[in-house]
Amino acid sequence: MIKILNIVGARPNFMKMAPIIRSMNKHSHKMKHLLVHTGQHYDQKMSKSFFEDLGMPRPDIDLGVGSGSHAEQTARIMIEFEKVCLREKPNLVVVVGDVNSTMACAITAKKMMIKVAHVEAGLRSRDMTMPEEINRLCTDILCDYLFTTDHFADENLRAEGIPEGRIHFVGNVMIDSLLTHMEEAKKNGTCEKLGLRPGNYATITIHRPSNVDDRQRLAGILEALQEIAVDIPLLFPMHPRTKKMLQLFELQDYVPPIGEAAIGKLEKGLWSTEPLGYLDFLNLNMNAKFVLTDSGGLQEETTVLGVPCVTIRNNTERPITCEVGTNMVIGNNKGKILEIVKKVMSEERRKGAVPEKWDGKAADRIVEVLLRSFNE
Repeated sequence: MIKILNIVGARPNFMKMAPIIRSMNKHSHKMKHLLVHTGQHYDQKMSKSFFEDLGMPRPDIDLGVGSGSHAEQTARIMIEFEKVCLREKPNLVVVVGDVNSTMACAITAKKMMIKVAHVEAGLRSRDMTMPEEINRLCTDILCDYLFTTDHFADENLRAEGIPEGRIHFVGNVMIDSLLTHMEEAKKNGTCEKLGLRPGNYATITIHRPSNVDDRQRLAGILEALQEIAVDIPLLFPMHPRTKKMLQLFELQDYVPPIGEAAIGKLEKGLWSTEPLGYLDFLNLNMNAKFVLTDSGGLQEETTVLGVPCVTIRNNTERPITCEVGTNMVIGNNKGKILEIVKKVMSEERRKGAVPEKWDGKAADRIVEVLLRSFNE
């Protein structure tokens, strides 16, 4: 019996871990697994609804580390996770994505001579100002199993000297979740409840420090959004970090919240909402004319959905979405945002190709590799 600790720390991790847990449950006679939530990000709106929408079990262990600087948060996770490893004595720790919890738990486990698997390995932006890039590099060099989403990731790992035997191209677990819940999301009706017509609005997510931590840059993005919103409704579910910076810079008037009177008859304009659940947001994105984002996962989801994605960043760790999909990485200059969005709005939607192995079976491939390896 293999004993496994599955680690989640922030909302993007939940969509990646949910299909892995489902796949592991098919082999309960061979593997015992516990879900560990570090508490890196946790609140009712951003976490609880995602657990429910994705059908995930409640965490078996909650470290409750909370927020803090990168150093403080990483240190607290390592201290608390070490206690869990000493008590549970796992054979394997599975980490996903690129948040502080991913790196902290990988380092802790390896120092205790516990094998570690990294799901979504090999992604690289080449941008060392991104904390996530540092987390990815540190995690991948340590892990025994590196599960990749595409050929770019494989090539990155080989170029860094990772032995071929540690690299496993399995596909994308984010897309496992998307395909599992797509029909349910179609019936969700969030678009109609807000009074939005499919193909006649756009969704927005912006939260990265490079976009929201500088007042002038954030104001420029908001000005671009206001100009776009003259022609089309823009729906902006507000990340807590973005909301905090808007208030700090006194820019909150750019993005008024949807009032009760507007629900059901949302018209042109830039509107904010509280964070949305997974099914609500998936329903909105699949029916959108386009998506404006600085998120990593949305670049992947829109590629499969065939929805144009305008990525407000200077780089991406997911170039496959530009190579075969609908993603355009354009930076955060106001003029460029307006130029590209105008072009997107004037064109008919063109569906890109779906990358190899983005077929809903990535988690099953991961579990097959682990079972085979431990049996050997």
